[in-house]
Amino acid sequence: MAGPLAGLRIIELAGIGPGPFAAMMLADHGAEVIRIDRPGARIDTRDPLLRSRRLIGVDLKSPEGKARVRDLVKTADGLIEGFRPGVTERLGLGPDVLLADNPRLVYGRMTGWGQTGPYAQAAGHDLNYIALAGALHAYGRAGDKPTPPINMVGDFGGGGMMLAFGMVSALLHAQKTGQGQVIDAAMTDGAATLMAMIWGFRANGIWSDDRGTNMLDTGAHFYDTYETLDGKYVSIGSIEPQFYAELRRLAGLAEDKNFDAQMDRSAWGPLKAKLTALFLTRTRDEWCAIMEMTDVCFAPVLSMAEAPAHPHNAARGTFIEVGGVVQPAPAPRYSATVCDTPVMTTGFESDL
Repeated sequence: MAGPLAGLRIIELAGIGPGPFAAMMLADHGAEVIRIDRPGARIDTRDPLLRSRRLIGVDLKSPEGKARVRDLVKTADGLIEGFRPGVTERLGLGPDVLLADNPRLVYGRMTGWGQTGPYAQAAGHDLNYIALAGALHAYGRAGDKPTPPINMVGDFGGGGMMLAFGMVSALLHAQKTGQGQVIDAAMTDGAATLMAMIWGFRANGIWSDDRGTNMLDTGAHFYDTYETLDGKYVSIGSIEPQFYAELRRLAGLAEDKNFDAQMDRSAWGPLKAKLTALFLTRTRDEWCAIMEMTDVCFAPVLSMAEAPAHPHNAARGTFIEVGGVVQPAPAPRYSATVCDTPVMTTGFESDL
């Protein structure tokens, strides 16, 4: 694979969700990723999280399987595992063993709660991790219960993406010093980190724990989604005064003095009601014709079926088709190192 990580070899002990996502990120950007799964395990060859991998079946409980993994790790730069704390140690494949075999190894551990702490051995899912991190409480509308943002914040933003960043950081350190190390990537920690700006707002007294009453959580009339005449939706993010003025101009509200007090929280409810009624007077496409590609800070709310065909996404190649599966293209992009187009995993190379 071509890309800035070309030449690196990563061993991935098979898991689900954030671990494979981190491995996908590394593979997308040029690393050779060898995924080790159970012999004969059912592999979804349509899953983008498994793209651009070599796949080997290994019984981690057999002496031969353990020896095979140790041999592979001796030639690797990094390893990713997503078991509960202590599982790889009991398998004889913990960091003490593998770092003794390969002192430059970066040993990436992906868990929900982390390797330590009272919850470390408890089961959980994205919803639970972001709840404990103080993130889930912030998602939802006023007067309603917290709404999970699917599993983007815990599994992928706070988990897999954070692990990928940690892996690359530790790999750079290992290249400079020859010293490997263990990465303890916890989704609770990562989800908390993603809330850093909101913690800053709270410290400055401009963020309330009352869900759905703040500028960025659907409290403000100028930062929300609105239904259109055809039952579709548009998004408005007109925060800065000049963008808000453009919203008013294109929406025909420039002369409505009620909209002058943009930051008056007591006016947000009535102004939102006015915008709700206004956006219901035209279809989504009609609003796009008025506001798209302007300084309103506007975009149509697209479904997954619609997004790949949008002219902006099509122009940038934001989505690609690999093996008949439409999926996101590798991101970000580089000026000097062009990443290869991903390839879908087709099956096991070998079993042991």
